[in-house]
Amino acid sequence: MIEQEAVGQVCVPRSHQKMKIRSLVKRAFFISLGAVTMAFGLEGILIPNHIIDGGVTGVSMMLSHLTPIKLGVFLFLLNLPFFFLGYKQIGKTFAVSMLYGIFILSLSTVLMHDLTPVVHDELLAVVFGGLMLGFGVGLVIRNGGVLDGTETLAILIEKKAPFSVGEIIMIINVIIFSVAAFIYGLDNALYSMLTYYIAFKTIDIVVKGFDDMKSIYIISQCNQVIAETIMQRLGRGVTYLKGEGSFSGDEKNIVFCVFTRLEEAKMKDIVREIDPSAFLIISDVGEVKGGRFKKKDIH
Repeated sequence: MIEQEAVGQVCVPRSHQKMKIRSLVKRAFFISLGAVTMAFGLEGILIPNHIIDGGVTGVSMMLSHLTPIKLGVFLFLLNLPFFFLGYKQIGKTFAVSMLYGIFILSLSTVLMHDLTPVVHDELLAVVFGGLMLGFGVGLVIRNGGVLDGTETLAILIEKKAPFSVGEIIMIINVIIFSVAAFIYGLDNALYSMLTYYIAFKTIDIVVKGFDDMKSIYIISQCNQVIAETIMQRLGRGVTYLKGEGSFSGDEKNIVFCVFTRLEEAKMKDIVREIDPSAFLIISDVGEVKGGRFKKKDIH
């Protein structure tokens, strides 16, 4: 059957449970790996080429450049207030993970301060520095932490300003890179913006993974045939959602399915072959967990 219901299952809310030791060790390991990776990208690639990152990290890099104080000190001190904001706004687990990640990042940059630069070409520094930063930050975010307090600040400002979190972060970074133009020069500020963009895209890949998921809603007079064909030819489970036409008032079964981006073309072909006039809505899915989401054998 396409649509299945859980029978006799009782859902009882549970109180907050402590994280298991195995999960805690795994989280600490990947946050540490991400923080060390980012520290290497900063000290080994970006700083020697006078290229900065955005957010609190970028401010820390500029202050370290203008003073004899090491980068790690500024990273820890400037991010410390956001630990308390994170604790209040998001929760204890996030705040502790954030504090641990920032501590490892700060310590790593201090230990790598005298590291011999691995890249001397500015364009290569932009590319590989951005990749290192993005991979490190993405790894930390994927495991419940954060290495920069800018987003926490943006969440707080959003409640009192007519801007989204993304818009606030963009405004903050525009100001930071504008200041960087006076300190490092316009060329280096532009290189820094490009580095930030590469890091941002890399974070997206690391957090979401290469196997992006998509969902599809199909409204058709042949919905049952389409659903059965999807199961047979793609091996994907299908769910019926109840709907009603606004003009006709007729009840309709809307076919809903989640699949990978590699299966998108085949999904469209299946629907097009059965009902060329079917109405489709396809959207990106950030993450799929639990349930019975598993690809079956194709017959």
